[in-house]
Amino acid sequence: MTKQEEIKQLKQEKDAVLLAHYYVSPEVQEVADYIGDSFFLSKKATELSNRTLVFCGVSFMGESAKLLNPEKTVLLPDAAADCPMAHMVSKETVEAARAKYPDLAVVCYINSTAEIKSWSDVSVTSANAVDIVRNLPNKHILFIPDRNLARHVAEQVPEKEIHINEGYCPIHETMKGEEILALKKEHPDAEVLVHPECNAKVLELADYIGSTSGIIAYAGKSEKKEFIIGTEEGVSFALKQKRPDASFYFPKTTPVCVDMKKITLDNIIHVLNTGENAVAADENTAEPAKKTLTKMLELAGK
Repeated sequence: MTKQEEIKQLKQEKDAVLLAHYYVSPEVQEVADYIGDSFFLSKKATELSNRTLVFCGVSFMGESAKLLNPEKTVLLPDAAADCPMAHMVSKETVEAARAKYPDLAVVCYINSTAEIKSWSDVSVTSANAVDIVRNLPNKHILFIPDRNLARHVAEQVPEKEIHINEGYCPIHETMKGEEILALKKEHPDAEVLVHPECNAKVLELADYIGSTSGIIAYAGKSEKKEFIIGTEEGVSFALKQKRPDASFYFPKTTPVCVDMKKITLDNIIHVLNTGENAVAADENTAEPAKKTLTKMLELAGK
């Protein structure tokens, strides 16, 4: 029996479903039942009847799935797969902003821990952040934890006062504008598609700025046949499926999330067999954290 066949058999036995982020390895995406970005996977988790959700991604994703589905078992193939940015804001920062601006809304990027969500008013993803912030009644917005997405939102919604926290994704933050420029010289007809977690120099070079799913959708509709991609290289699997006729180029310093790559067929099999790495909701933070996610789904037009 192959590993893929074993996973299929175990899913049937355990009434389990595999949810995978675009950044995990191709072999994991191939066995997944659903592949998507954070918004799609959060929404999908609420629609499934399976008793067990195996979340092939980093820990905050598993936490979000558990918050939205407290009655279900949520398993993480590797409990050590984490997102550094998910921790990059302090409670003191949030409390100070609330004290200074009485009308403040704390908008929390879904790439954050459940505890950080519990300090917030609404969660957002890179796919819906602009629309949700634009439609909030509040004038003052503290956007946590990612500074790059916050600045992108501020540019798109100039009528709001966006207060920026200094968190960042190490993968997108360290992408080099010079490497994007070098690719543009090599491929002058290519469109540059980048994620809003990228630093300002990279965003300035983009023809399109959007979420992972947005990048895939854009490439699918574009008449171009060459694309320079400014996000984690795992997205190439979906891009090649969407546009087998096109070429995709990543920066010379290939953007790789080591934590996402910790998810393997072996550790998927292990947790399905053992039930290890089950996500537990903290009773002190679960309810307020869940409210930020349910509000996101409501405002995003679930």
